[in-house]
Amino acid sequence: MANLDTREWLLTNGLGSFASGTFSDVRTRTYHGWLFAATNPPSERNLLFSHLEASLEVVGNVVALGTNYWSVGRIEPTGYALLRSFDINPVPKWIWGADNWQLSRQLIMPYGLLEKESRGELKSLLSCAQFCHRLLIQYRYEGKDVAILRLRLLIGERDFHHQQTASPELHFSQILLPQQVCLQAIMAGRFGTLWHLRWTKGDYQPDAVWYWNYGLPKETQRGLGDHEDLYSPGYLTVTLQPGDTVTLEARVGFPDPQQDPLSCETFVEAVEIEQERLSQIFGWGQGGTTEVKFSQPQSEAIPAIWQQLLRASDQFIVYRASIAGPTLIAGYHWFNDSGRDTLISLPGLALVPQRFELAKGLLQTFGHYCRHGLIPNAFPDVGSEPFYNSIDASLWWIETLGIYLEATQDWQFLAEQFPIVQQIYKAFVGGTRYNIQVDATDGLVSWDAVGVALTWMDVVVGGQPVTPRRGKPVEINALWYSALCWISQWAERLSQLQCGSSSVRLNKQAQRYAQQAQQVKASLQKFWNPKLCYLYDTIEPDDRRNSQIRPNAVLALSLHHCGFSQQQANQVLKVATSRLLTPYGLRTLDPADPKYLGKYLGNPEDRDRAYHQGTVWSWLIGPFIRAWQRFYPTEALPFDWQPLLDHFRFDACLGSISEIFDGDEPHTPRGAIAQACSVAEIIRHLPKP
Repeated sequence: MANLDTREWLLTNGLGSFASGTFSDVRTRTYHGWLFAATNPPSERNLLFSHLEASLEVVGNVVALGTNYWSVGRIEPTGYALLRSFDINPVPKWIWGADNWQLSRQLIMPYGLLEKESRGELKSLLSCAQFCHRLLIQYRYEGKDVAILRLRLLIGERDFHHQQTASPELHFSQILLPQQVCLQAIMAGRFGTLWHLRWTKGDYQPDAVWYWNYGLPKETQRGLGDHEDLYSPGYLTVTLQPGDTVTLEARVGFPDPQQDPLSCETFVEAVEIEQERLSQIFGWGQGGTTEVKFSQPQSEAIPAIWQQLLRASDQFIVYRASIAGPTLIAGYHWFNDSGRDTLISLPGLALVPQRFELAKGLLQTFGHYCRHGLIPNAFPDVGSEPFYNSIDASLWWIETLGIYLEATQDWQFLAEQFPIVQQIYKAFVGGTRYNIQVDATDGLVSWDAVGVALTWMDVVVGGQPVTPRRGKPVEINALWYSALCWISQWAERLSQLQCGSSSVRLNKQAQRYAQQAQQVKASLQKFWNPKLCYLYDTIEPDDRRNSQIRPNAVLALSLHHCGFSQQQANQVLKVATSRLLTPYGLRTLDPADPKYLGKYLGNPEDRDRAYHQGTVWSWLIGPFIRAWQRFYPTEALPFDWQPLLDHFRFDACLGSISEIFDGDEPHTPRGAIAQACSVAEIIRHLPKP
């Protein structure tokens, strides 16, 4: 891998489908391919179309443009040696070339919930949920001589987490139609997803063959399955005059006789439609600079960076069929939607860019599924109950609702959602699943359940939580305090909008919530560790204090309502700055701690053990900045944005932010290549243009 540029790119379609690969066009992951289709949005993501293996013949000389790793350790062919450039703006584009020729290739994955009614007009299909999963590819040839381009199809039918293996029971049918071929897998009598590929010019030749043992070195590093077989049903031969283009489209489903004919302009139109869609959402002009009005003063930030950040934010917003509403993919490639991640991300992804209807829809969606006072942490597919394995999702829902209301003054929405707020309050006070309950002696929230991990530090290995945090976690009780403050304010406001007995009842409730908030504020002092000048991470069920230095103390200082004093907060932030702060976020554990693990490497269990034991999480820079600006308002932020922005523009997955980084220098990016919380917190706090 040392000789190849394996930085990554990502395309999405608003339904959970995606395409991804590397700059040098070599596949290094199970998650690299050109069409992973989420046939039950955003779930049931399956690889259908891996890639086209290309070769170009010019004046009798044939050059292979592809690059593949093979499980035996060799790289063949070596098309990367002819690769002159790669760019992701506005879409991924590769240019190969030699002295007498140049071939470019571009890819775009059109948004799956929009259709074009007429040029320049877009129609939202959210309400009727019409889905379209497709990918457009365009090649353009420049040179002095006629060239012959050969494109061999490499396809599959597998879950996006697993590799495909050739098997006597796995077959692929193909139906050849004029300038298109329909493809479908048949596995032990079960039919896979039907899809088709069409093209503007060229002759297709069926030529079924398996290609065995592609190597996937990123999976080797992760201790997972690391080789795969791909099937080729045939190849396309295209004769190209200088200046010619050939456009292809891969689309789920059988060809529709009513669909627009494919032409070289189809690709250009798709790019224009996507640019227009983003322009309508974010308000940037055709010149590419954002016109979104931000409240913060002018800074050195470049408008192009904001355009790229906002585009990155849109990749996480998807439609979920099982709830018929919007949700957020927590990260690519392998995460699904998550209640906690959605609510943490919502201010940056929806409120800063003024996508208020989206924010409202997300809050409604998760509020609608509140059960036993718990907001779901994940949604399954149709027919199953959501997963309620989180203590903090409900509290993040209240915190985020409060931030939304502050931004919109949408008090009618508050009135609609207040019964859910009360349901959460009553469940926490009276007790709910996992022995979650307010301790009557001090008003703090506690929980106690063996074998689960309910906070954001939620890894379980071999049935045992790595960071169990049972009892009273500090950020949970900081969230509880903030929630009580919000609820008191809301009850008082709603009492002013009511009359008669309803007004009196709400006013009394407001007073009771305020009294509880004061009790909790006083009890939060139990978390103060005078020896370390920091906050205890957890008060355990037997009342022991966990004194590990973790970022949860910073989280506790970053909420809208903070229950800790100025002096305590100043000391906490000094400790966090010296022990946890890195150029890419906060470490999850002090490097001086005996349990600190500075590198996120090894097999899945080893990586899971390091996940919250020192690994840097980039989204945590947001809470750090909020806390710093509150308690050190006149001092410069001890954080340089440049490394993180350079990572966004030039490293890992260009145009997005990685989920995690090693705790040890040089803080190598790890985990998911694009993480919603990470992008959201940068949008929320990067100085605005």
